[in-house]
Amino acid sequence: MSETLASTFTIQVDGQTVTVQAGQSIMEACDAAGIYIPRLCDCEGLVPQGSCRVCCVDINGRIQAACTQPAAPGQVIGNETPTLNAHRRTLVEMLFHEGNHLCPICEASGRCELQAMAYRLGITQASPYPYLQPVRPVDASHPDIALDNNRCILCGRCIRASRDIDQKHVFDYVGRGIHKRIGVSAARLAETDASLEDEAIARGTCPVGCILRKREGFDTPVGQRLFDRRPIDLDNAVQHHIPTQAVPAHIESDPP
Repeated sequence: MSETLASTFTIQVDGQTVTVQAGQSIMEACDAAGIYIPRLCDCEGLVPQGSCRVCCVDINGRIQAACTQPAAPGQVIGNETPTLNAHRRTLVEMLFHEGNHLCPICEASGRCELQAMAYRLGITQASPYPYLQPVRPVDASHPDIALDNNRCILCGRCIRASRDIDQKHVFDYVGRGIHKRIGVSAARLAETDASLEDEAIARGTCPVGCILRKREGFDTPVGQRLFDRRPIDLDNAVQHHIPTQAVPAHIESDPP
């Protein structure tokens, strides 16, 4: 057998045969095949963390995070199943209830991945979980950047981008349990070397309205934002390398 043939194998995802390159995670293999697996903490170019669990799939009867689980020959994977989507709905509902996500007044509304994921999973009204109504620090000391921990979902994307791409280590987790939040490497954000050129600050790294670029809020008119209109086709998005971590499935009507 040639090296090329030995380095590939196939798996089954929702009944579809997917060719996998040795070393790929299930998420990477599915993205390459045009199959979208929902995710919030995973972001192209960052080391997978597996913390949000929204990307969990059924692998031969066991639930695993697709972003960190290596693909292996013979795997039979369920992705778009009623059980998994119910699990994902519960996770997303809990994220809404653990923070202060007031979509109508949030600057990230219309381009927020949490909001888009909620629409994708059919979450259009409040769930029975009690709102925690946390009061977390807002750091607006930096001349160009603001950090609002009340909207953070602890995905860690800013931490990994600052550490691995920017090589600055500006952000990290502080606290434990319900008190866990994103902290900075100084007394306040203005005393760090964070800048608008950092990957950690780039739009698309933070999936919600936690890290804000000052003087850029509401720069796209309502009705023209990423999720204001019917989303693009996911298969085409993956095939043309359009970032898909923020792209929800088809929405039958425009969100408010």
